[in-house]
Amino acid sequence: MSLKNEHRYDDIINLPHHVSKKHPPMSLLNRAAQFSPFAALTGHSEAIQETARLTDSFIELGEDRKRQLDEQIQRIRENLEQEPEIEAVYFQPDDKKDGGAYVTVCGRVKRISEYERRIIFTDGTSLPIDYLFSIRGEMFRSMEMSDI
Repeated sequence: MSLKNEHRYDDIINLPHHVSKKHPPMSLLNRAAQFSPFAALTGHSEAIQETARLTDSFIELGEDRKRQLDEQIQRIRENLEQEPEIEAVYFQPDDKKDGGAYVTVCGRVKRISEYERRIIFTDGTSLPIDYLFSIRGEMFRSMEMSDI
C-alpha cells in the first residue's frame, strides 16, 4: 500500500456518526434479522425424513394360517358374552407411502362386525380382520398345545 492510500480517509475518520433526522434508527433485533439464515427449500428436511422412514411389507398368509385365524375368530365369536382378552397383531397400512407397520393390540373383545370385517374391543379400538397376522390369548392355550 502506498503512503498516499494510507491517509485517504484522514479527513473523515474523526467525524461524529451520522444520525438521520427523517428515519429512526433500526432496532438491533431488526438489524440481526437481516443476517438470519434463509431456508430456500422450505419443507425439504421434512421430505427427506419422510423418505428415510422405514415401513414393513405386508406378509401374505398361507392357507393353514388363514384357517387357524378363522378358527380363532369363531372361538372368540362363541365366547363374546365373556369379553375374552386377546393379543392381536395386525398390519396397519401407511397413509403416506407403500408398506406399513405391524401393530400389537391387547384388550377385551366386545364384538365382531361381520359387515365391516373388524374386531371391536371394549375400549373402542377396532382392527381389520383382513390384516390380522396372529391372535393369542388364554382361550387359545389348548389350541396351541394341539398344534405341537
